[in-house]
Amino acid sequence: MSRALPKYNKRRVLMIGGTAAVVLSGAVIAGNALAGETSKSGTNATTRAATSPGTVNCPAVAPSLPAIPASAQAEVTRNLTLLNTQIAEANKRLVDTVGQGGPNFVQNAILGPLKDKRVATINRIATAIGRTAAKPTGLDSLAPCTLNANGVNAGGAAATAAPSATATQQAGNTGNTGATGNTGSTTAAGTITCPDVASKLPAIPASAQAEVTRNLTLLNTQITEANTRLANTVGQGGPNFVQNAILGPLADKRKSTIDRIAISIGRTAAKPTGLDSLATCTLNK
Repeated sequence: MSRALPKYNKRRVLMIGGTAAVVLSGAVIAGNALAGETSKSGTNATTRAATSPGTVNCPAVAPSLPAIPASAQAEVTRNLTLLNTQIAEANKRLVDTVGQGGPNFVQNAILGPLKDKRVATINRIATAIGRTAAKPTGLDSLAPCTLNANGVNAGGAAATAAPSATATQQAGNTGNTGATGNTGSTTAAGTITCPDVASKLPAIPASAQAEVTRNLTLLNTQITEANTRLANTVGQGGPNFVQNAILGPLADKRKSTIDRIAISIGRTAAKPTGLDSLATCTLNK
């Protein structure tokens, strides 16, 4: 036989029921809030992906060049370096102008002018070679560049090149700008000056051109890194710090790089000698 619950028990049941309702209600609210945050995050990610400017992709020029006469090497190297600078500037403009202009903005304001600059630069390379050897033809076809937009190229395939990768792809277009390869500005730390290597090379066989150019580029990178270290360590160490910590290691790196240049030329032509004397750099205060 059932009995009526005491009054205090009824109140307890009501309180427990109310608490359960509050807890359930809170769970629903929390669930809705989390769902809203996830949706917003996904939307932001999609928006960021949609506004990615992409990168400029240009054909490498150095591998298409014939053997370069020694008398033309310095001028050719300067212009190959300029091709890389033009790509870097175009990529920067691409980033700085995201969302500007109409559907043809990139073509008209970036890719078109870049092509014109590349035509002029490539023609200077051909002219320099043509002064003492057969002038290469057909290089103008390497002037137009394309846009890897949002990580996808014009063909729709996934692109692997990020801005830095694009610059790496064009590494064949760069070279050691020589004694003026010292890229640092004059500061209290001074700057490092290294002997020009490109102008001391013999005619470079076409088969060795890409490897030689990569290593000439590396020589410039080494100078830049040494100048950065010079500026970052002002006041450190004793009187021999710069020689022991910067100039000495730089000479070792340059020697290895110069050796690779000589070996690559020597595979199909006479191996140049005496280039090790160009490894040592000096400090300009």
